[in-house]
Amino acid sequence: MKVFVNPPNSLIMSKLIEKLGHEPLTMMERVGKKVKDEGIDSPPLNITEIDAEEGLKYASSEVPSGVRGRMALIGPMIDEADAAIIISDADMKFGCVGCARSNELINYLIINRDIPLLKVKYPETKEEGQQMAKKVKQFLEEQK
Repeated sequence: MKVFVNPPNSLIMSKLIEKLGHEPLTMMERVGKKVKDEGIDSPPLNITEIDAEEGLKYASSEVPSGVRGRMALIGPMIDEADAAIIISDADMKFGCVGCARSNELINYLIINRDIPLLKVKYPETKEEGQQMAKKVKQFLEEQK
């Protein structure tokens, strides 16, 4: 099963999802496919006009271009997902988006999909982290 996590890019969540026998849908993988050349090129220079058009499927032309650019990568992952996990109140270092408008749109699109969904709060303590991991494990085991 393919699992999308918001905020995307959590290496810890990706490893947990893999360990439990599922496929995490990650930004690292998507951006990695965009990087074609070694050297000074960076991923934003590898975004094509087609990518920008893909972003319009998820966000109108009136939204900031950064939102559309993010959605060009994140939107297709949401479409592919068989299940999703939303982590609320996450620390800015936890995920990669860091854009309130993108996060609102991502959560809206996830919630409106008819797929299994787990919502958990970002842990502030070791005990809360253990409880979150248990909830994620239970959720993913139920999806098999």
